[in-house]
Order: sequence, then C-alpha cells, then structure tokens
Amino acid sequence: MFKKLLIANRGEIAVRIIRACRDLGVSPVVVYSEADRYSLAVQLADQAHPIGGSTASESYLSVDKIIDAALATGCEALHPGYGFLAEDESLVNACTDAGVVFVGPSAASIESMGDKLRSRSLVAAAGVPVVPGTENPVATLEEAAESSREIGYPIMLKASAGGGGKGMRLVRNEDQLRSAFQMTRGEAKAAFSDSTVYLEKYLERPRHIEVQVLGDRHGNLIHLGERECSIQRRHQKLLEECPSPFVGPEMRRDLGEAALAVARAVDYTNAGTVEFLVDAASSARPAPFYFLEMNTRLQVEHPVTEMVTGLDLAREQIRIAAGEKLSLSQDDVTWRGAAIECRIYAEDSANNFYPSPGGITLLSEPSGPGIRNDSGVCEGYEIPLEYDPLISKLVAHGRDRAEAIQRMRRALDEYKVAGVRTTIPFFHAVLGHERFLGGDLHTHFIDEHGLLSGTLQGSDGRLPRMMAALYHYLEAREGSSPDSTPGRRSRWKDYNRFPNLDSLEGP
Repeated sequence: MFKKLLIANRGEIAVRIIRACRDLGVSPVVVYSEADRYSLAVQLADQAHPIGGSTASESYLSVDKIIDAALATGCEALHPGYGFLAEDESLVNACTDAGVVFVGPSAASIESMGDKLRSRSLVAAAGVPVVPGTENPVATLEEAAESSREIGYPIMLKASAGGGGKGMRLVRNEDQLRSAFQMTRGEAKAAFSDSTVYLEKYLERPRHIEVQVLGDRHGNLIHLGERECSIQRRHQKLLEECPSPFVGPEMRRDLGEAALAVARAVDYTNAGTVEFLVDAASSARPAPFYFLEMNTRLQVEHPVTEMVTGLDLAREQIRIAAGEKLSLSQDDVTWRGAAIECRIYAEDSANNFYPSPGGITLLSEPSGPGIRNDSGVCEGYEIPLEYDPLISKLVAHGRDRAEAIQRMRRALDEYKVAGVRTTIPFFHAVLGHERFLGGDLHTHFIDEHGLLSGTLQGSDGRLPRMMAALYHYLEAREGSSPDSTPGRRSRWKDYNRFPNLDSLEGP
C-alpha cells in the first residue's frame, strides 16, 4: 500500500478521498488554489501544496503544477477525483513518466471512452445497443441536414469530445438546424478544443440510468447495480437514487451485463460508470436501453451505491491502484434498501439555478439514522466564483425507497445554510411531488412539472422564510454584511488553524 497520496482536486471529493486514505493508513496530501487556501480539505489533509491562482486554468487544470506537487511532497500515487483532469489521458501519461501511480484507468481506456464517436463504435462492436445516429463526424451543414432527415427529427447535436452537459443541442426541425449546428460546433471548440460533432436520435422522455463497474489488474470485473439519475437541469444531474424504482431483476441483469461488456471492450480497470438512456415509454418489457457514454472516473453520485452495497468505492480505487485484488466477487454483491442523494448547490433554484457565491455565515448540517453528508465546506468559508458551487452531497438511506425519501425530507428540514442561496427548497419541492413519489421520472421532469416556476418554497414555505429571517438577523446584529464582519473573517484567516500549509504567503 502507498504511504502518501496526492489528491488533485478540491471541495467535497477531496475531503471524501482524504477519509478513504485515513481508513487505509495512507497520508493524504492536497493541492489548493488561492481561492481554496482556507478550504475544509486544506484543514483536514496532512499536507497542502499551493498550485497557483484562483482560476482552474491557473491551478487544477495545470498538469505540470500537479505533477510538480506530487514530486515535491513525495507522493507515490495521485487520485484525480472527478472533473478537472480526471478524464484527461495527458495526466495519466505524465504520472507514468514521473513514476507516480494514477488512481484510475489506463490512458488508453480514457482516450477510447473520451471520444463519443469512437466509444459508440467500440460499444456497438461489443454487442451493446447505442442510440441511432451517425457513425462518423458531421462536417458540414449539408451533411447534418441529410443525416437528420434519415434519422428523423427530433435529433441531438453532440460534441464528440463533450461531457457534463456541454456541447449538446436539441434540434426539432430543419429550420433550427443551421443555428444549432454553428452554435454546437463553436461551443465544442471553446469547451473541448475540438469542434467535431455528430447526431443522435432524440428520445422524448427517457430515463437516465447508469451502472457502476469496478475492475482490478488481475482480470476481475464486477458491476454494483444501477443508479437512477433522471432528475436533471441542463443535462446535469441533481438527484440520484439507488436502486432505480423502474428497474427490476431482469433489467438489472441485462444492464449489468451490458456495462461489463463495455468495460471489457476497453480492458477497463478501477472504478467507472456506464451510462444508458432507457426508453421507458416503450411498450416492451424490459424497456429498451441504449449506451450513452462511459465516465472513466469516480462519479459524483457514488455514495448512493456505497450506502446500498456497503462498499467503499474510493477505498477500492486506491487498493486497485496499489495492485491489490477486488475485495469481493460478483456473487458477493448484494443490495440492501434504497438510497437517495441530493446535490446541495449554492444556487438560486427559483432563478434558473443561478450561482450564489459568497460567505457561509451559518452552517448546521443534518445527521441521525440513515443520513450521510459529504461536505466540502465549513462555516465561514467563502464559496468562490471560479468553480462549481457544490456545497455537499446529502444522502439518505432506508429499508426501502419510501423510508429513504422520508429521511431525506427530515434531513433537508435540518439543513441550515445562511449567507448564500441553496437548492434545498428545490429538493423539498421535488420530494413532495406525487410523480416523484410514484417513481415516474424522466430527464425532463423539472421542466414538465414546472419546478422552476419561482414557487419553490418547500412543502409549506417555512424553511426559506426562516433562513431569510436568520440572515437578516445576522446582518442587523453584526451591523454589516456577515461576510465582512472583521471578527468573523479573522477567525477564518488565522494561520494557526492551518498548520499543514506549505506556503503562508498572501493575505
């Protein structure tokens, strides 16, 4: 096992990996940007190494700075978390060149699944169904128009190098195609430095269901069942659950076998997720499903699988990277109860999820039976503008879905955050909706049921009003904005609270 591991990420996932390291007796080291100098991960790690300015391009996206940090701190391994460089084969190659073990799959696996067109071809060859679409890049508007007519509208224009909901555009008819084609190519070029696009048939009300896979370097490969991720905004997940209320034993078997076939097609090791679109509107049972993409990393929503299977995925990742065998076989995998995860963001859900950065002036996190909160913040922490505004991943586990939902509603009632707006009222609305309670989900659930109408006041409106009253009370008591209270600010800038910082220069 490694003695020291570098975590090349931030926020709650950095904290999550720190805890996995502790359980394995591995010393955790984090990198941090200027915006994260006083973050919770910096407080909890054994050592913290500065890697530059506040923007991602100056810090977390710099392969050279991350490798230099690993070497400077004597780390034998590097965990990329998710996002940033987690699915960038250049980081894997740099780790290899530097003699640092990358906690994740091979560069070849990442490259194969990172190109959506190439992955579609590999998966189809492995006998896994893919969404009908083009097999080659669409280079011109004329090609796009011809292919769209063959596939049949509506279609999705998608960036071949895309991910995270970027580089995707719905086109319902040929009149929309010209502007959509140009905009998607431009967005793909700006976001991924690759303007290659292709077409897929658009499924009107699909369910988004994914399967967790895990493989070691000794040829052992298993799946851990499915997660339902259909509650989304702008193609990005907000609420996930395990198991899916739609999937029965036969479909779970079929999805699991398909996911393993995808993983074998690229000789996959470590943790990964194979994502599918399920045509729930079809009269066929089990419903037809289609390969969407493979995420070659740990997923944001991995805790729901952990709660139901009892397996620590981050711990397994590190063990696999150290050359150890999986701690269980496929026959050992069991699913107990149900789990739901709500992504608590610093966003105004009543204003189209507009970011709400700022200082957290009060934080009271939920706990109790069946509740887990993977948090990356602390009271007094400033949520920066530069990154994804995720506060925590709140997870509830119960003997069945109904109990998990009830526990989540209780946890949301207990969760108090002042200083920024959060998505907590939005989740109150979702978990109280009759369609959600009945398991009738699809990827357009939020829009179809008007959950962005500005009426997100929770079940009875008490919680948002209480939070607003508390915030204004703090403002009045301090005589100024809580974010700028000298005593409060200095408490969090006390360098004595951060003994593991490699560098104490700066404000």
